[in-house]
Amino acid sequence: MPSSEAIRAAIVASLRQGDVTIDRTARALKISVRTLQRHLGGIGTSHSEMVADVRLNLACRLLVDSSKHLSDIAKFLGYSNASSFSRAFLRSMKVQPVVYRRQQRARKLSGRVIA
Repeated sequence: MPSSEAIRAAIVASLRQGDVTIDRTARALKISVRTLQRHLGGIGTSHSEMVADVRLNLACRLLVDSSKHLSDIAKFLGYSNASSFSRAFLRSMKVQPVVYRRQQRARKLSGRVIA
């Protein structure tokens, strides 16, 4: 069975190609969709939950470590537009992406560890 990190890496690769589906993830891992579903269920998650988690982690990193515009980050992560990305980010992080970027960069500059 593939590790969680291998599954995450396959999802990141799919994001880069603009096609994040369970079919693509399973093909990248050289297993069947059903096997992937069973494996993810066994570790208490689903493909869509893992995609959402990968997107959120990437979003946080891109907001802090790049100067990309929100619309570019949204497009890279597979959102239809910056508004959709901002709503999803706000729902998960309880803060707007631009505010998160400003806060985390300020923490980084002051030498504190980013959570």
